[in-house]
This record gives sequence, C-alpha cells and structure tokens, in this order.
Amino acid sequence: MRIVVSGTHASGKSTLIADVAAALPSYAVLPDPFELLDERFDQPGPAMFLQQLRLTAERLLDDPPADLIAERGPLDFLAYLAALDELGRGTASGDALDRARVLTERALHRVDLLVILPLTASDGIRAGEDEDLELREATDAALLDLVDEAELIPRTARVVEITGDRATRAAALRAAITE
Repeated sequence: MRIVVSGTHASGKSTLIADVAAALPSYAVLPDPFELLDERFDQPGPAMFLQQLRLTAERLLDDPPADLIAERGPLDFLAYLAALDELGRGTASGDALDRARVLTERALHRVDLLVILPLTASDGIRAGEDEDLELREATDAALLDLVDEAELIPRTARVVEITGDRATRAAALRAAITE
C-alpha cells in the first residue's frame, strides 16, 4: 500500500510516521522532501515549494516500492503555493501552477491512502513562533480545500483525516492501513 501523510508544517507528520513505521518494517519510509533540497532554498517561496512538489511527485511516479509511507505529497505543496498567494507572499506563474496541478494529479494516481492531518486543538501540537504560524494556518486551510477537489484526488485513493493526540492518531492510521 502506498501511503502519503500530508499536512502543514508542525502538524505531527514525522511523529505519526515514526510511530506507525516501527510496526511496519516492510514499508519504505520517504522523508520530508525539504531534507532533499539544496541550500539555495533558505526562505519559503514559490520556487522552493515547486521544487518540493516535483520531488514528491517524482518519487511516487518513478517506480516506487509497493509498500511505502511518504512524508508529504505534491498536494501539500499546491497548498503551500495557494497559501503564499493568499498571504501576498509570492505567486508561481500560471503555467507553472497548471503544470504543478497536472503533475499532482498524475502522482496521486499512485497513492492508495492519503492521510490528512488537519490542525485541531485536540492534537496537542504547539508550534513555535519560528514556524511561521500565519503560513501554517493558511496552508492547512488550503490543503483542506484541495482535498475536496475531485479532479485532483483519484477515486482509487482513499482519503482519511486523522485528528487527536499522538496515540489516537497512530491507532487511526494503523486501522486505516488494515481496512
């Protein structure tokens, strides 16, 4: 099963993946693509998010393992691009956005389970001031809007929103995997 765990920054993706991956040793775990960027991307902006979108899409399209858990997918970065635009912090060109949407749609056809981690008070996660809280909130809202776009999410992908504390989230993901 190919699983993508999506959410804005400081939403608990890494923690959830670590908690569940320990019980799934046959699954490959793909890290946050930010870890794969070169150092020229030191500030969030359209170019950085487009690069991460391409990285996440390519790793889903380029013969991925049958069983994997990926931290982030291309949908995350469409959400970041929408959030930047909404906040007046920069916009990708119309052509770049069109290509990004097409690439996102293609890549999501390779996903069996799309896990969305929306921000809620019940998650117990408190992001520090250094996390760009305004961008975090705007990206969360944009991601939830994108999940509702039928043309982006293939019918073959099951989408689940997981909320709650750490243990509740891990149990919910394990249950979604076994369904």
